[in-house]
Amino acid sequence: MKSRIQTLIINAAREALAAGALTSNQFPDVLVEAPKSDSHGDFATNFAMLAAKTQKMAPRRIAEALVTHLGDGGGLLTRTEIAGPGFVNFFVRPTAWPALVSQVLDQDRAYGASAIGRGQKVQVEFVSANPTGPLHVGHGRGAAVGDSVARILAHCGFDVQREYYINDSGRQIETLGRSVYLRALELHGRPVDFPPDCYQGDYIRDLARELLATEGADLPSLDEAAAVARCARFAADSITTGIRQDLVDFGVTYDRWFSEQSLYDSGQVEQCLAALKARGIVYLHEGAWWFKTTALGDEKDRVVVRQNGQTTYFASDIAYHIDKYQRGFDRVIDVWGADHHGYIARMTAAVEAAGQRRDQFQVILVQLVNLLRGGQPVAMSTRSGEFVTLKEVVDEVGADAARFIFLTRDYDSPLDFDLEVAKQKTNDNPVFYVQYVHARIASILRKAAEQGIDSVAWHDTAGERLVEAEEIQLIKALARYPEVVEMAAQALAPHRIPYYLMQLAALFHAYYNKHRVLTDDRDLTVGRLCLVLAVQKVIRNGLGLLAVSAPDQM
Repeated sequence: MKSRIQTLIINAAREALAAGALTSNQFPDVLVEAPKSDSHGDFATNFAMLAAKTQKMAPRRIAEALVTHLGDGGGLLTRTEIAGPGFVNFFVRPTAWPALVSQVLDQDRAYGASAIGRGQKVQVEFVSANPTGPLHVGHGRGAAVGDSVARILAHCGFDVQREYYINDSGRQIETLGRSVYLRALELHGRPVDFPPDCYQGDYIRDLARELLATEGADLPSLDEAAAVARCARFAADSITTGIRQDLVDFGVTYDRWFSEQSLYDSGQVEQCLAALKARGIVYLHEGAWWFKTTALGDEKDRVVVRQNGQTTYFASDIAYHIDKYQRGFDRVIDVWGADHHGYIARMTAAVEAAGQRRDQFQVILVQLVNLLRGGQPVAMSTRSGEFVTLKEVVDEVGADAARFIFLTRDYDSPLDFDLEVAKQKTNDNPVFYVQYVHARIASILRKAAEQGIDSVAWHDTAGERLVEAEEIQLIKALARYPEVVEMAAQALAPHRIPYYLMQLAALFHAYYNKHRVLTDDRDLTVGRLCLVLAVQKVIRNGLGLLAVSAPDQM
């Protein structure tokens, strides 16, 4: 419907130009949106204001010219009106809406898809938690955001690959190995002074016990450096395996798991730094090597090689991102925790120094999750090593509820996640509220089949019976879905999908509470069955973009 209005506007502008009512054939992009108030029509455009400069006319005069040549839009419109400085409001004839139901039914799973990505190759890297402990609920929100962004982009015609970057090198891995080694010595009966900077959680002791039972019988007799290295390798591998499984159970799979250590083993970090040194972007100062990030917008230059010769995480991150573009990605999207905000400027500088445009690199910062139980905060202390893991949350409330609730708010805002609400089978639980619509419609279709209507096929006579205000409101909501998906892709805003689905669910509940779908009138029944089937398909499609199931029974 929106595209039809856009076509009407541009055709009216051309006719107005031919009639001398407009002065220039340079027209702006035709922007059309749904007004916030129904009293302002079904659609509105600011075309007249945007065209005022090239037309050298007051916006209201341009709007008047448009309205004159729009007429009734070939029967599509009941009226148009000019509002404010030159907005044009469009009122669509109610009988024009039902045909959209047929479009939804025909397109089925493709409804809402688009080709705006034009095959652009995009990499979405997300979670990428250090393999030093299990995933927590914050990682879960990042996983839901990253995976849904990837799904939405792919649905809109982008060539998307998902990647997990394993930070399996450096000081944190050495600390992990030392933590496991010391716990192993404890389990072997040796007194140990466990440092506060080591990892404190019970999982470290579990890893030490597992290591001793499988391949660590000789561990206490080894040289300490060799023992720590073995513990680090064992623990990192074990934790990474657990992370993989937790993500699979959460509905997340990756196209590639990329090892940081592989960048050192292949010499890519060294080659990258050498190339940047040759260009003067990396320079020597007081025994350390620095990246000249201030020349590219950062607040200060950053160390890439310390005075002791050890590289920083920034050095391997530079090599990693250069590798991404060398693999042919046109655009790279990183999903990070909010505590990495200060890292954006230096990473953007590194991307630009590598010859890429700034708009080829984007960072999504995911804010914290406040875990509640019955409205009361759940303690999540990482200092003591005790925290609520993603696995524990999924085991308690299910992947569907966790994913949907993680996505109900913009990732730029903190999120309250109440475990008790997530388990409720009531309308207070947003995922239940939406999934119930799908299940309710499945029940209606089963009852229709019992009454002899086992094939719901659209025909115009049935569509003409869809005249109730609540029916038109539902169809208008269905019409908005493709635009919602497209906007979610353009803005990297997956929360728009659950927000839309909850609005659609509310409209369906209001309709279902007021009108019977199965009636004594065959044409009316078929029309309404087609309508609710279209709603069900859009609910299913939207949930699919969130990797949330659409059950037929609840």
